Amino acid sequence: MNGLTAFLEKYFVPVAAKIGSQKHLVALRDAFISTMPITMAGSIAVLLNAFFRDFPTDWGWTGFVEAMQPLIGINGYVYNGTLAIVSIIFAFSLGYNLSKAYEVDRLAGGLVSLAAFVMNLTVTVSLDAVKAAIAASNANFDVNTLPKEFAGIYGFFSLSQVNGTGLFTAMIFGFISTIIYAKLMRRNIIIKMPDSVPPAVSKAFAAIIPALVALYVVGIIDWAFFKITNMDVITWISKTIQEPLLSLSQGYGAVLLVTFLVQLLWFFGIHGPNVLAPVLESLWGTAQLQNISAAQEGAKLPFEWVRGSFDAYVWMGGSGGTLVLIIALLMFSKRADARTVAKLSLAPGIFNINEPIMFGLPIVLNTIYLIPFLIAPMVMVTIAYFATTLGIVGPVKIAVVWVMPPLLNSFLATGGDWMAPVISLINMVVAFLIWVPFVITANRVGVPEEEMKA
Repeated sequence: MNGLTAFLEKYFVPVAAKIGSQKHLVALRDAFISTMPITMAGSIAVLLNAFFRDFPTDWGWTGFVEAMQPLIGINGYVYNGTLAIVSIIFAFSLGYNLSKAYEVDRLAGGLVSLAAFVMNLTVTVSLDAVKAAIAASNANFDVNTLPKEFAGIYGFFSLSQVNGTGLFTAMIFGFISTIIYAKLMRRNIIIKMPDSVPPAVSKAFAAIIPALVALYVVGIIDWAFFKITNMDVITWISKTIQEPLLSLSQGYGAVLLVTFLVQLLWFFGIHGPNVLAPVLESLWGTAQLQNISAAQEGAKLPFEWVRGSFDAYVWMGGSGGTLVLIIALLMFSKRADARTVAKLSLAPGIFNINEPIMFGLPIVLNTIYLIPFLIAPMVMVTIAYFATTLGIVGPVKIAVVWVMPPLLNSFLATGGDWMAPVISLINMVVAFLIWVPFVITANRVGVPEEEMKA
């Protein structure tokens, strides 16, 4: 065991640490985190509408649904301004955080990234296509009265492209445009204004040339791509990159692997979810946003396993299901130091904050707890994954704040599926049975010197 730990410390940890501090990946992680207030607001709107509209409709409470129409409408507005346009919000956030990493004007960087993303949403619609669509809808007006500008519409795009579907495009063109902008800014390829000019004006003029170059590069890519493929970039990315990756993320192997890597990173004191956030958020996070959008529209959920599934069923108390370990320590540990740490860690653990137990027990680099720390979450994710894919419990369709206590988390995340907390509880019992033998073993290993004398 010590040999394995030494090997991983020598070869795995340096690579993981380097990846975790890579500025582009850090910016991507922070961009997703920055959108949390928006995604949470939209998720709460969807959750409320589930209780005001969806469940009562299924139960035949039409009178209640009618009475709740004002609140349902307000929740719809909140959704339309948050999750319905989350790709636009993310595009700005990514540009802002990349500019922060390059130490250039963040606001301008965010705007460049946003503009680059919106450029990919723009499609040209012919007048004949517009007429045909209006005629098919049986609209009661003369299509020949449409203004001539409809012959070549720029800025006409589908709102379905700005929800979670557009995230991959926002990432790719956010990186392209913002990096070009940032590198030109750092090389001082800018318009320099006299010192007497107010700083805000000076900064705005300084960003003109870098922004112009970055956006024209994106424009050239968009134009050439459409000419070659006769398909807009966002549709191509969605079909050839995003959909296959999202499909891959639904496989048991991918879910199990990312669970294992999160635990392994944490064992060496590296925040696993943070390091793997670019993967977790870009794949399972995107899947979750699409589930939330489908839930809002009353459509079938497209994905079974999403980002919130890990929090609901696996990371109860934090990575490793450490709330269960705290309970096991309080029940079976005879070590004064371990019991004291467990008592201090219980309250934070209930709200999924596990740093006190991770570094106080510690679990980090503690080979006694390596096996259960790796195995328990992998068993839990296996149980929850197959319970979801077999239809025993519904998929997660609501984003719940990560500090939501276990059991309540899964109940809310699935939109009120009573089987969700049952699966969570089963996982906690299974993890408890895995942790207990090692807690008992720890009673006999490395006992503090003062306890041995006592």
